[in-house]
Amino acid sequence: MSPESKHLTKRGLLRDILLQLPFMLWLILIWMLLWHQFTPLALVTGILVAIFVTRVFRLPTVELVGRINVWYSLVFIVRFLGAVVLGAVSVAIQVFDFRRQPGAAIVEIPLRYADDIVTTHVAVTASLIPGSLVVESDRDRRILYLHVIGVRSRADVDAFRDEVLRWERRIVRAVGTPEQYAALRADEKRGGAR
Repeated sequence: MSPESKHLTKRGLLRDILLQLPFMLWLILIWMLLWHQFTPLALVTGILVAIFVTRVFRLPTVELVGRINVWYSLVFIVRFLGAVVLGAVSVAIQVFDFRRQPGAAIVEIPLRYADDIVTTHVAVTASLIPGSLVVESDRDRRILYLHVIGVRSRADVDAFRDEVLRWERRIVRAVGTPEQYAALRADEKRGGAR
């Protein structure tokens, strides 16, 4: 192997490590939260688990766009926390309403601006809000299927679908690629997105 190809290999390895660093840090944080420990031992075992997971379950490297709109991210976080509280209250009311069973449905939601990362963010957001859970994701057609409780009519299904599409738009505003954000802005000017 020539010195130049060794240099390129080292540069490629360094690039992969830098691209995987946010994911590795996230895995370490999840590990520490899982065990409810923020100790040196939890940090070391988290690093080992993160290395193991990323080497054994090798996935293609995802390049983050690096675009974060702080204002829209804060708006997203506040709205998300509010939706979690409202969802929890709504589910509790449905559970303790012994007069009737809560309606349920599987709702198909075609995403408009999503790539793999935005689809994942939308799926996680929808699943973390009590009352809905992603049951399938069609990557090729960019469609999420969610199980939803508390729906009794077509209007309820349409309202839920519209809410998930609003979450998609909020996510694109906060962390979407410049192309996704431009497409969203163009749709808003045409009146196609709210």
